[in-house]
Amino acid sequence: MKLLEHEARKIFAEHGIPVPAGSVIRSPGELATVMDTLGDRIVLKAQVEVGGRGKKGGVLVADRSNAQELASRLFSMEIGGIPVREVLAVEYLDIRHEYYLSISVDRSRKCALILFSDQGGVDIESLARDRPDALRRAAIPVLMDRVPPFMIRDLLSGAPAEIGDVINRLYSVFCRKDALLAEINPLVMTPAGLYAADAKLVIDDNALRRQGIAQNRDLTEREREAEKHGFSYVELKGDIGVIGNGAGLTMATLDLIQYYDGSAANFLDVGGGADQERVMHAVRLVAADPSVRVIVVNLLGGITRCDEVARGIIAAGVSQPVIVRLAGTNEKEGREILRSSGYQMLDSMEEAVRAAVEATR
Repeated sequence: MKLLEHEARKIFAEHGIPVPAGSVIRSPGELATVMDTLGDRIVLKAQVEVGGRGKKGGVLVADRSNAQELASRLFSMEIGGIPVREVLAVEYLDIRHEYYLSISVDRSRKCALILFSDQGGVDIESLARDRPDALRRAAIPVLMDRVPPFMIRDLLSGAPAEIGDVINRLYSVFCRKDALLAEINPLVMTPAGLYAADAKLVIDDNALRRQGIAQNRDLTEREREAEKHGFSYVELKGDIGVIGNGAGLTMATLDLIQYYDGSAANFLDVGGGADQERVMHAVRLVAADPSVRVIVVNLLGGITRCDEVARGIIAAGVSQPVIVRLAGTNEKEGREILRSSGYQMLDSMEEAVRAAVEATR
């Protein structure tokens, strides 16, 4: 789950990373008292869980003459389809140089990956693409509680030595908060010293309870419903709903849809031993997506009984066509239940997927 900037910068400050003075406002009317504490020039930053806010008009520099107007403009905006409910007002910094610093999970090496560049800011993606050598890298096993001095020296390579302390403090945030990403862009040098002028923190969804976070804000309504039933569910962009049992079989179904030039609307794994009620909830959940035009149910009956699956599909009573491939325990009974209710059951998942792709055309 991605934290809002004001949430991330609070955590950074608690771990000793310098952040500019600032306050969160929830209406333009709250700005007057903030200006009194932050000075005559401030930066207004929309608090939405969307990247690239600056390029989308979500970050504005204001002074006393126009701060109220600019704050009202932000509160009237939607950025990436998300309405602005909160704005972070921070002191304006006299920036002399911008740096980039991040720590993320390197799954291939099974370690943390530290990235540092002496060129930070909004165009960091272009820099990484056009000049990958400008990003210095260090891989560190997360069993280590500090970044070794030799890694710090290699990363900085002539940049101010005090950045080394920020690297270690950010690494501490990364480890203690079960983060997938901890990022400062830009980390800025001012006459008063270093500051994290922005703060990004993405927490592993599996660690939210341990971190005291009650709800994953990144989930859609359907994803929350899926979580309630214990489904492994991911929303995609296509029009063919997919229900399988087992991650491998469900992924193979998605691959076949792509192979036959179709487009999957979701990944849903009902798990092993799914009974009638569980299958019914799965079918209804997938059908609730307005983009879904047809549903493929591809299940292998081991501990899952095909007759239970068939009854669940019928009980769901959805309007979209449901194309079924069942094999295994009580397969004959399941086939007869579906046939008698007018459902299409095919012998292989290739046939089922082809039929689903054709139905969308």
